[in-house]
Parts: sequence; C-alpha cells; structure tokens
Amino acid sequence: MKRKVLFLCTGNSCRSQMAEAIVNARFGGQWVAYSAGTHPAGSVHPRAIRALEEIGIHHQGRSKSAVEFQDFEFDLVVTVCDSAAEECPVWLGRGRRVHHGFPDPAKAVGLEEEMMNVFRDVRDAIVCDIPGILAQTDPVASPGFEADLD
Repeated sequence: MKRKVLFLCTGNSCRSQMAEAIVNARFGGQWVAYSAGTHPAGSVHPRAIRALEEIGIHHQGRSKSAVEFQDFEFDLVVTVCDSAAEECPVWLGRGRRVHHGFPDPAKAVGLEEEMMNVFRDVRDAIVCDIPGILAQTDPVASPGFEADLD
C-alpha cells in the first residue's frame, strides 16, 4: 500500500506544489503526495510549473486549502516554509510531522532569469532533500538516502 505525504505551507503555490509533483513523479510507486496551504494563493505559480517542466515533470496542480485534508490520514506531513522568514502553519491532523524549510521563490526579485534561477535553486533543493525525509519515514521506499533535516 502506498504511503501518503502532505506538503504544507502558507500559499500552496510554489514550494509545496513542487514537492508534491516531484514525489509523485519520482516516488509514485511508494508514495502519493498532496500539497496544501493555510492561505492558498489560488493558483500555482507559473515559474514553479516551468521549473518542474525543465526536469521533465508536468504538473498542473491546484492551490488547495489545508482544510480540504483535515480528515485525511497521512503517514507524513512536511511543512516546507522558511521558518526564519515566515510563520509556518501547524498541522493538527494525523500524521508524523516534520519541518524542512525552503526559501520562498515567489519573493524573488530581479530580472526574469534571476527570478527563475531562484525557483530552480529551490526545486533542486527539494529534489535533493525530500528523498531523505521520505526515507526516514519509510527506509524501504527510498533506499540509499539518509535523513538530513534542518
């Protein structure tokens, strides 16, 4: 049976969406990923979609409220907000809770390519860090990865 993970942040437009898409694309045999926000932005950021497409992941996504998932049972709930720069949501539902912060790429400023590079950096950090978080919950599903939390 597949395990369920929820990626939670405030707006559910960038980081949590990228994490959801990456897990479903790369670990879909063992995990089903969802994402939500405490104050959903209403859409997935176009640069997040573009950053995912650059690594071959096609994600349409939908910005969702955490309330939609309050009755779900998750094996793991990961808050992905940057706790140094913003208030992280608290998950009161079921599931092991882990925090692993990533900077908010939506706050990037500059020329288009500079802003896109921030999205790429966050995407690459998610690709690198999330397997270890999954492995800590289910070592069989993600062999070869060690947990490396904040």
